Amino acid sequence: MLASAVQPAFGQERTAVQNGFSLPPNSGKKILIFQPAVRVGAQSTGGLFEPNADWSEKAHANILNALTEVQANFGNSVKIAPEVVGEDAQNVEEHLSLFSAIAQSAIEYQFFVGNRLPTKKRDNKDGNFEWSMGESVRNLPGAKNADYALFIYNRDEFGSTGRKLLQVAAILAVGVAIRSGEHQGYAGLVDLKTGDLVWLNADAQMGGDVRDPDGAHKRVQQLLEDFPGSQFVKTAKK
Repeated sequence: MLASAVQPAFGQERTAVQNGFSLPPNSGKKILIFQPAVRVGAQSTGGLFEPNADWSEKAHANILNALTEVQANFGNSVKIAPEVVGEDAQNVEEHLSLFSAIAQSAIEYQFFVGNRLPTKKRDNKDGNFEWSMGESVRNLPGAKNADYALFIYNRDEFGSTGRKLLQVAAILAVGVAIRSGEHQGYAGLVDLKTGDLVWLNADAQMGGDVRDPDGAHKRVQQLLEDFPGSQFVKTAKK
């Protein structure tokens, strides 16, 4: 299973679109969806992430199935990227890690004013959303027959019993709020001709238990809110 080690560091839902980019419904453009990077585990009493392979495998399958179910809402032709092995698989994994690193940088240094880089200090609304993976994306499996690639990262930490007890104890003893569980994700659309990141949606307080098919469907809808040219309806976070 493909999963990035990069951890998101954002605190609310944000969406950004590259200046001048649009993707009208039924434009004839083809979108290639790569296997989502999914990490699921428990949050220990001390707040450490403890990965759970079984949960991650179930969540990955549920999210991928949900993506297949909602393809009709994209408004354009969508195809799941082919399964590959060997050098092709390594190439895909490297680009998934690259996407995660770039998306994380965009989230941390541009989505929030205090952390914004000097070269990217203008607000996203001013059209200063300029991030790229480079032209090497052209060589990804399936890229020759598509216009855009959709990458998805998802990370869930479910609070352990110890963590939940600590949360209650902290409130009762000293009135300090301790978070039990974290549910983060982001999705990005990349131009396969230029490598530019043309759309990014990030959320650190997502709903839906991805270990459950219905929860994964809700998660996918949240990840793809405001997707260019889509017909998605905003989903409540529960």
